Amino acid sequence: MSVDLDPDGPDRPLTTEARNDRILVILAVLSIGGSIASAVLVDARFGLGVLVGCVLAFANYFWMRRSLRAIFSTAAEGQRPSFIGAGYFIRYLVLGGIVAFFHVFGLLPIAAVLVGMAGFGFAILFEAAFRGFRT
Repeated sequence: MSVDLDPDGPDRPLTTEARNDRILVILAVLSIGGSIASAVLVDARFGLGVLVGCVLAFANYFWMRRSLRAIFSTAAEGQRPSFIGAGYFIRYLVLGGIVAFFHVFGLLPIAAVLVGMAGFGFAILFEAAFRGFRT
């Protein structure tokens, strides 16, 4: 007797691409909805800050995905990833620099940008809830 841990069942292949795409769609919906709600409930600058943070969250996702693919493809070839791995961590410095730029020059509320950047985490929570209710 085996234990099947795949909630989709044994008939469906276990793929992460569809789930990643769904998380990105959820993030897009949350970005637009959150930006509009923030602009209406707080002010337009806060709504724009949430939108900019969500755009940074998208950029972070795609940059991380590209970096990880480069690291693992290099490792799969039997080579040791050297400088490619640094790009994985450099993105934190770049994103932090962008957030600091908005804060230092007072262009957008820092809290709004950070809430927008946390949108990816919110999208993952929505996906988890969706998967939990679906099974």
